[in-house]
Amino acid sequence: MLISTPMRVVGLALLLTAVAGCSKDKPMYEHENFDDSGTFSRNYPVTDSVSCEAARRALLSQGYIITSSDPKLVSGHKSFQQTGDTHMEISFNVVCADDGSAGHHATMFANALQDRYALKKTNNSASLGVGVLGSVSMPIGSSDDSMVKVASETVTSQKFYERFFTLVELFLPADAKKAAHIEEKPKTDLGVPEAKVAPVTLVPTGSTPTPAQTPAAAPTAEPAPSPTPAEATPVSSEPVVPPAESAPITPAPSAEPAPATEAITPPANPTDIPPPSEPIPAMPSSGQ
Repeated sequence: MLISTPMRVVGLALLLTAVAGCSKDKPMYEHENFDDSGTFSRNYPVTDSVSCEAARRALLSQGYIITSSDPKLVSGHKSFQQTGDTHMEISFNVVCADDGSAGHHATMFANALQDRYALKKTNNSASLGVGVLGSVSMPIGSSDDSMVKVASETVTSQKFYERFFTLVELFLPADAKKAAHIEEKPKTDLGVPEAKVAPVTLVPTGSTPTPAQTPAAAPTAEPAPSPTPAEATPVSSEPVVPPAESAPITPAPSAEPAPATEAITPPANPTDIPPPSEPIPAMPSSGQ
């Protein structure tokens, strides 16, 4: 007896549904295959303490708060506010282990944990008993807002750890990077600002600086524009107040000059007087 086409389609659909249900119910630890993909670890040609110090500096440069003080273990966290009701926090853990080789190589293991929080309202109720009326309960309710952890997951993004390990290489000692042939990458590509140093031109003592070395004169400052004259306020009629009378001016008495007295000095010897040049007339006689 042949099976019709619609029955075959229905049977195939039931089979696919059963297979999908089995794979969905598969526990999470069945997906853990423990393969060494190199996502969470790197090997550096330095000691374990030096590699962990580079990891600590890398996390500090990106705003992580360091919470551990062990030289071979670094822990830090960073908070992100996505919306008003959701909050996310990344916890970073770094462990540095020495390989035990003569070259002082160390392996760095890093993993990040992502926690999500949501704003939840918690209702609180209390009962009030009245002794006169008996046991009477009166509900008194209140609500409190608090952040509750709603999800927690280990970050497995390969690009995320690749950027972190590349930033760690920036803080390794220069001689170690040169021995390991690690290429120096620009700091600006890694999110680290690079300090700019102005070039300094050295002029030998006793030599005259060339025009290229002579600093350019500062541009003359343009004169400030003259302020716009303020508009004259309209003159209104006001009564004129006469000036106060001043005190009369009294002329000061002028001092009269004293008459000059001419001193007449008599001759020292009367015989020195010269004789008169004309005869002296006789005195008239009186009528007695």
